[in-house]
Amino acid sequence: MSFELEVCIDNIESLSTAISAGATRIELCSSLALGGLTPSFGFMKEAAKQSSIPVYAMIRPRQGDFLFNQQELDIMLNDVEAAKLAGLDGIVIGILKTNGDIDTESCRKLIDRADGMGVTFHRAFDLCREPKTALEEVIHLGCERILTSGLEQSAELGVSMLSELNQQADGRISLMAGAGVNVSNTKMLIQTAKLHEIHLSGKGVRDSLMTFKADKAQMGADDVDDSKVPVTQFDSIAKVREVLDQLS
Repeated sequence: MSFELEVCIDNIESLSTAISAGATRIELCSSLALGGLTPSFGFMKEAAKQSSIPVYAMIRPRQGDFLFNQQELDIMLNDVEAAKLAGLDGIVIGILKTNGDIDTESCRKLIDRADGMGVTFHRAFDLCREPKTALEEVIHLGCERILTSGLEQSAELGVSMLSELNQQADGRISLMAGAGVNVSNTKMLIQTAKLHEIHLSGKGVRDSLMTFKADKAQMGADDVDDSKVPVTQFDSIAKVREVLDQLS
């Protein structure tokens, strides 16, 4: 049995790193520090051109909750069209109602606009009111998989719920563990919850290649170091790939 290893990235430099380290699918985002937002059209096009594995675009117009108004839904519909036009393989979506149920009507609009592209339901699922009902609704929508931590802060903490949901799914949809996944817990997650897909960023930083450094201006928040560039770390992904291959 082969296991899928999805790596989420928010810059083009990380694409080749993730692929060479053993990723089998890419989740393309901007702003991973905010949980992942929609990537730019240029980023989508370049990733589609360079990638040898499937690339799915995050469709999320802002940080915060997953309750979106009509203007935001219109933006998401346009972004789905952009992902399709860019030549990507799929989209990653998730919309909730005010009461914590899945907004199946809005999700259906995005899926219909995707018109045959693959669809992952993202960790909006972890904020839903009733996960077992939500699971059936996402299955009915026709999504390929749900990215979930089992409704906990990390997949490791949510492994019992992951196992319950996977049993309920019974092969009708794939459960993909995400949040805090690393080489030390991958084997446990796969074996305990009987999963076939793992998701992580393997994020680290590299030093800026700038030889000149401004000593006054700051681009981001006070705790952001502009001399460091967040990138995917080869070893973080490769070590997880090695664990998965050993389990195959």
